[in-house]
Amino acid sequence: MKKIGFFLKIFFGCHSLPARSFFWKGKQFPICARCTGELVGMILECLLFLSLHWYASWGWCIVFAMPLIIDGTLQLKTKWFSNNALRFFTGAFFGIVVVSFLLHIHFMMWELAKKIVAIILK
Repeated sequence: MKKIGFFLKIFFGCHSLPARSFFWKGKQFPICARCTGELVGMILECLLFLSLHWYASWGWCIVFAMPLIIDGTLQLKTKWFSNNALRFFTGAFFGIVVVSFLLHIHFMMWELAKKIVAIILK
C-alpha cells in the first residue's frame, strides 16, 4: 500500500499537507483532497467512456476546469480558504477534464494518422 501512495504522490505532484487531506481511521490519505478528487474524476471519466463512449466536449472541459481555476486562484491571491469538500469536488471535475482532454488528443491524432496513411497509400 505504501508503494501505491508513493506512486500517487509522484503522479499527481501532491504536497500531501495534513490540513488539506482526508483521514480514514486516523490515517492520512496518501494524496490531498483535491488530488483524491482528481483521481476519482479520472476513474469516473474512464468508466463513462468505456461504458457509454462519453467524454466531455471542449466546451464542457472549459466549464469543468473553471471551478478548480477559480478556487485555486482565490486561495493563492486572496485570503480565501477552501475546505476539503470543495477541493475534492473541484478536483473531481478537473479529473474528468484531464481524461477528456487526453481522449480528444488521442482521437485527433488517430484521424491525422488515418489521413497520412491514406496519402501514403495513394
